[in-house]
Amino acid sequence: NIAISQLCFRCSILCVFPVDSASTVSGLMSIFHEQELTETVHDTNGHGYLATFVGKNGRVAILRVHSHGLVTIDLQCYEEDNIAQLDNLLNALEKKLKVLLNGNITRIKKLPAIVRGANVDRYWPTADGRLIEYDIDRVVYEEDSAYQNIKILHSQQYGNILVLDGDVNLAESDFAYTQAITGNGKENYAGKEVLILGGGDGGILAELVKQKPKMITMVEISFMGSVIDGCKMYMRKTCGNILDNLKGDCYQIFIEDCVPLLKKYVQEGRTFDYVINDLTAIPISTAPEEDSTWEFLRLILDLSIQVLHPSGKYFTQGNSANLTEALSLYEDQLEKLSCPVGFCKEVVCVPSYLEQWVFYTAWKK
Repeated sequence: NIAISQLCFRCSILCVFPVDSASTVSGLMSIFHEQELTETVHDTNGHGYLATFVGKNGRVAILRVHSHGLVTIDLQCYEEDNIAQLDNLLNALEKKLKVLLNGNITRIKKLPAIVRGANVDRYWPTADGRLIEYDIDRVVYEEDSAYQNIKILHSQQYGNILVLDGDVNLAESDFAYTQAITGNGKENYAGKEVLILGGGDGGILAELVKQKPKMITMVEISFMGSVIDGCKMYMRKTCGNILDNLKGDCYQIFIEDCVPLLKKYVQEGRTFDYVINDLTAIPISTAPEEDSTWEFLRLILDLSIQVLHPSGKYFTQGNSANLTEALSLYEDQLEKLSCPVGFCKEVVCVPSYLEQWVFYTAWKK
C-alpha cells in the first residue's frame, strides 16, 4: 500500500448576482500565471466556466464559475509543498475576486486543508452524514475479526477511540455514553441480576461491578482478535482491568452468540432485573422490511423483553437525534413486540460523537 499525503484547500464565494464568467476569469489569470500554472479550459455546455491549472510540484487548481453566482476554487498539492505560499495564492485570489465583483458578495469561505492519502485517517462520518475531522495521530490497534473491522485510534482530545466497521463506537472520554445506557445514575444495581448484550469495550461492566450486583452476565460474540482483545490492552481508561479475566466475584463473560443463549434463557424461564443491549445502534435505513439489521434488532428486542423481570428495565442506545425517521421506526417496533412495553427516551451529548445521541429505556406493562 502506498500512502501519499495530498492537501486540498477549498475556497467558495457566493455572489448576489449572476457572474460574468469571461471578465471574472480574465481578471484572475495573472495570479495563476504568476504561480506558473498552465490552464486548460473545459467545455461545460453553457453551464458557466471550468478550468484546471497545473503547475510545479504537482499543484493543481480547479476554478469553477457558475452562472447563478457561485465561484469555487480548489487547490490541490502535496504535503511537502510550500503551504505558506499556497495560502498567499488563495488570499490573492480572494482579494482579486472582491475587486472584480465590486463588493457584491454574499458570502466568502475558505476551508482548512483536507488531507487525503495520509497514513492515519482523520475523517469519520457522523451518523447523520456529516464529515468530521478528528485530531487522530496514530493507529494503536487494528484487527479484522470474523464479524467486523476493529480499530483503536488515538486522539489528542478524546483519548483512544474504538472504531468498528468505520463507525466511531466509543472513546475513553465518553463516560456520558456509559452513564446513559445504564440509567444515568438513577438505578440501584446492588444485589440485582444484570444481562449485558455486547459491551466488549468493558465500560458498562467496569462501572456496574462497582455497585455490587448479585451477578452480571455479559455476552460478547468473539474474543481473540476481537473488541475485548483490543480494549483490554488499549482502552483501559474505559474498562480498567475488568476484561483481564472472564469471570469475577459478581460477573461472568460468555464468548458466544447471544441469540441462542437468549432463547435458552426464555425456555428456562430465567429473568434479569436489567437487560442492557449494547450490540448495535438503530439502523439508519428507513426500510425495516428490506434491512437485515432491523430483523436482527427486532429479534434481540423481543427476546430481551421476554427475559426481563416484570419489574425490570431494558436499556439500549438509539441513534443520532437528527435521524428522526429511523428513531420513529424503532419506536414502532417497540409497539409490535409479543409482550406490551412502555418506553421513554433521553438525548445525551456523547463527546466523541459530536452529535446528540438518543438512548431508550423500556419496561413491561
